Amino acid sequence: MSLYVETHGRGPDLVLLHGWGMNGAVWRHVLPKFTDDYCVHLVDLPGHGKSGMAEPYTLDELAQRIDAAFPFPVQVVGWSLGGAVATQWALNQPDKMRSLTLVASTPSFVQRADWQPAMPAETLAQFFGQLQTDWRGTLKRFIGLQAMGDAAARAVARELTHDLFSHGDPPLAALEHGLEILRDTDLRGEVGKLTCPVLLQYGDKDMLTPLGAAHWLAQAVAQARLVVHAGAAHAPFLSHAEEFAAEQRRFLDGI
Repeated sequence: MSLYVETHGRGPDLVLLHGWGMNGAVWRHVLPKFTDDYCVHLVDLPGHGKSGMAEPYTLDELAQRIDAAFPFPVQVVGWSLGGAVATQWALNQPDKMRSLTLVASTPSFVQRADWQPAMPAETLAQFFGQLQTDWRGTLKRFIGLQAMGDAAARAVARELTHDLFSHGDPPLAALEHGLEILRDTDLRGEVGKLTCPVLLQYGDKDMLTPLGAAHWLAQAVAQARLVVHAGAAHAPFLSHAEEFAAEQRRFLDGI
């Protein structure tokens, strides 16, 4: 499987992982904030953008495929699904992970009997059903849900939509398996094992990964620090780019 990676800048290695259905282009607005001092790697997750598929398409397999592309110490920023992949990567390779940032991510994306700060299982089930008949429209509706509640909702939705197909069309199988990962992942029993410094960047208007999940992570992870962007929804790196980048630089530069 070929993994598509764009590399910019020079310095310590910083890997950025995007969310479900998207590609590495989502980071283009904040990329210039880091390239003077960091070697930034924009990854297309397997089956997304210009990267080939992975078999089997599981969270652990995605983490292993990305790990194989970076045989050196890294700092990692993961957004949404990318945050779950980054977390699994950090659990698999604690000695390689210098730091981890989770952006609007969560140890469990769907509600469970003992876990409410997440999306209802019915919501994710609707996306499964819609994929079969209109996968492009489903991705655009998912973007609308990501932007909902944001003070800059229209601008966020416009930018995400612009980036959606900029690296090509993702195969339907990758979208389906990606939703399965979102549905099935539950890392609550594992995140306490993280040993690297962790930054949590979240919006207080997020409909997909509610702030309760961020507060839970801040308590569960020993070296975690939580930053809440007021008025942001699921993509604070777009709606609050300056504040997001400033907090990220403060964290990375202190490692």
